[in-house]
Amino acid sequence: MGQIVAAMATMHAPQLFTRPPEEDPAQLDAGIAAMGRLGQLLDETKPDALIIFASDHLETFFLKSVPTFEIVAGELATAVFAGKTWSPKIHQGLAEGLLNALVERDFDMAYSQEAELGHSFAAPFEWVLAGRDIPVVPIFVNTYLPPLPRARRCAAFGKAIADIVASRKERVAVLASGGMSHYPGTTKYYQPAFDFDQWCIAELENGHSDSFLDLTSQQLDEVGNTEMLPWAPVMGALGECHLELYSYQPTAHHGHAAARFHPGPAPNAKPKQAPYKFLNNPHEFYVHPPVSAYRLNKLLYDSRHKPVMRQQLLKNPAEVVGEYGLTPEEACVVVAALKLPHNNSAQPALDADPLVALGAHPVGALMAVHVLQSEQRRMLRGAP
Repeated sequence: MGQIVAAMATMHAPQLFTRPPEEDPAQLDAGIAAMGRLGQLLDETKPDALIIFASDHLETFFLKSVPTFEIVAGELATAVFAGKTWSPKIHQGLAEGLLNALVERDFDMAYSQEAELGHSFAAPFEWVLAGRDIPVVPIFVNTYLPPLPRARRCAAFGKAIADIVASRKERVAVLASGGMSHYPGTTKYYQPAFDFDQWCIAELENGHSDSFLDLTSQQLDEVGNTEMLPWAPVMGALGECHLELYSYQPTAHHGHAAARFHPGPAPNAKPKQAPYKFLNNPHEFYVHPPVSAYRLNKLLYDSRHKPVMRQQLLKNPAEVVGEYGLTPEEACVVVAALKLPHNNSAQPALDADPLVALGAHPVGALMAVHVLQSEQRRMLRGAP
């Protein structure tokens, strides 16, 4: 009989790879060391497969199709980020088995045989899996393109997966990749809700999973924690459980957490805290992008995936924005916001806010600016 032999959660911040100067290297190293401890848990439990629940930062999907839950069921789980590629094997038998059985349990699953994964998978591949010969099953949970699934629905999804695993023969580890508080691409990028993180960690350490699972997606959006939605399937897979925190680092822009979940009640559990005080506003930071901004979002998305188009955008922005049919206002904002290298300008400063104001998705805009600025620096160095 199959079983869940380990349950974990980790951060996946791009800064772990890029190590920008505004970050404290000691905090980054502490998070990476904690991820290494999660890898040691794989050595101890020796799973036959590792299921990874993670999010998309408009790297894999775009507005043409946005799945709530998707299983990657191809041969390899190929992730590309920061100039590096990872390609661990996919446990195809488990991936296909989950796909079919979840549909039978009324989860309307999407699947792919060749999705290119982003940094939410690259980070656990690099520092948790870390070259271990353990096949994976990548599963996407929508966290940035509303409407989002409820945390309770994600937990039910995890419970269904645990039930399916129990009917099979594999020993399986489950890992959530995401969180904690951060607001990429928004005006609150450097103002994370660390107080929520500490409140939530304490509740989970004491086995009060309901305190998290009962939150709405609007509340998670308010505190910059929609990326905690992948934690919910891990909790759902275990049922009653409690968290053992390996590391929490309040970095310049992001609460970095790595933890293990144990089944059963917490020993010496403290009573529930008072509920966290939310403003309970509608979605403020990550909303459904307006159709009127589709062409702008498409340009930003393509600029991340098409090197030739990216170079053209840097050399002749007016021509490229014209090809995408942007309005004159959008064209001016794109050129100004990306600080394109006219008149031999120096290295640019990050500024995605004007793009977001025009309807660009904050995460897509921020990632596009990062990639375009990297390309600009490369071109200024004279690299081919």
